Amino acid sequence: MKEAMLYEQLQERRVRCKLCAHGCTIKPGKRGICGVRENQDGTLYSLVHGIIIAENIDPIEKKPFFHVCPGSLSFSIASVGCNFQCSFCQNHDISQAPREQNKIMGRRREAEEIVDSAVKSGSRSIAYTYTEPTIFLEFVCEVAERARKNRLLNLLVTNGYLSEEALNLAAPLIDAANVDLKAFNDGFYKRYCGSRLQPVLDTLQRMRERDIWIEVTTLLITGLNDDPVELRQMARFIKSLGEEVPWHISRFHPQYRLRTIGPTPRETIETARQIGMEEGLKYVYAGNLPGDIGEKTFCASCGTILVDRVGFRVNRINLEPGAVCPKCKTRMAGLFEDDLTDKINSKKSRKA
Repeated sequence: MKEAMLYEQLQERRVRCKLCAHGCTIKPGKRGICGVRENQDGTLYSLVHGIIIAENIDPIEKKPFFHVCPGSLSFSIASVGCNFQCSFCQNHDISQAPREQNKIMGRRREAEEIVDSAVKSGSRSIAYTYTEPTIFLEFVCEVAERARKNRLLNLLVTNGYLSEEALNLAAPLIDAANVDLKAFNDGFYKRYCGSRLQPVLDTLQRMRERDIWIEVTTLLITGLNDDPVELRQMARFIKSLGEEVPWHISRFHPQYRLRTIGPTPRETIETARQIGMEEGLKYVYAGNLPGDIGEKTFCASCGTILVDRVGFRVNRINLEPGAVCPKCKTRMAGLFEDDLTDKINSKKSRKA
């Protein structure tokens, strides 16, 4: 265990966690919504510090990041627990384990071990993913500091429910984030995720302000968050962050507690992608539809294929030095090998 960051002590040995937007007030002997932060006699502890449940070498496209070093590997880690309770979670066996099974599972790993493993694997980045990295932010920051010294990028795959204080701590170390924007109505968030919409929108705006490269993912579920009017509102919000922000629109498959709704029709994904492009987004992708044209990256100016993908596999990268289109010389938005030195040095100086 490790004493938690970002909490305040209250009367009667209660504490208020300030790590995420829930702002849990926790009585002695109890845990927050995430199930991994426990009040022990007036001191808040992280129960998952350095306890890793998942550790894999993934294609970076799996996160998904399509505009961060395409075709590279990302060393991916997670602890158990989550501050959401999504009824459609594909990793519910580990994200909900502390809450449903009262179990803290995993093996102890030191930050140096994670970074050494990432370097030896040939990965270009470390991704904090699978569950919700906010709930093990203490360990994220430890690993990220060492990753920076080894010229590795740090990537968050997150539900976006960080508090502003937590984001301020993490931002100097985080290069890119893929944020789940699960719907564009508060009712969906409350009923199916146990959370609210506005904190996620706030996080996206704050990440943009703090020079974190962002990509957005939305899992479309038939009848729940696929209304074209809502999707158009979502696309307009994403464009307000920047027309170059990629939007990944993914196909739902029955999961966990949401098994009565079938897989999302291809036509729904295609309609949503068309809405995104109509609203002026430069990069809109179709997820969980292997072989679909929506997996490829096209030049925003001339339409030339810049990155040819099938599923998580990159078949060809058609970029000239500087990540520019070979036909019209327009730069593809994102983070690439040529950007890494400037990006890492910029983060170092900003932290200093």
